[in-house]
Amino acid sequence: MTASAPRTCMEDPVHLPGGWPLDDPAPAPGCEHCAELAADRAAARAAGDLSAVSDANVLIRRHPAH
Repeated sequence: MTASAPRTCMEDPVHLPGGWPLDDPAPAPGCEHCAELAADRAAARAAGDLSAVSDANVLIRRHPAH
C-alpha cells in the first residue's frame, strides 16, 4: 500500500466578493488634493504602473470627508 501525496492546494476555489476589482473612486468635486491624486492615477495608468494606480485609489478612498 502506498501513501497518497500530500495536498498542495485548497479544496475549493476562493471567490472574491462581487464587484471585484473595485471601480476607481471619483475624486471629490472641488477638492484640489483629490484632483491631484486622480491626475497621478491617470499618469500611473498610462505608464503601466498599476501599483501606483492602486495606491492613488486607496488615498482617494481614505481622504477625509468633504
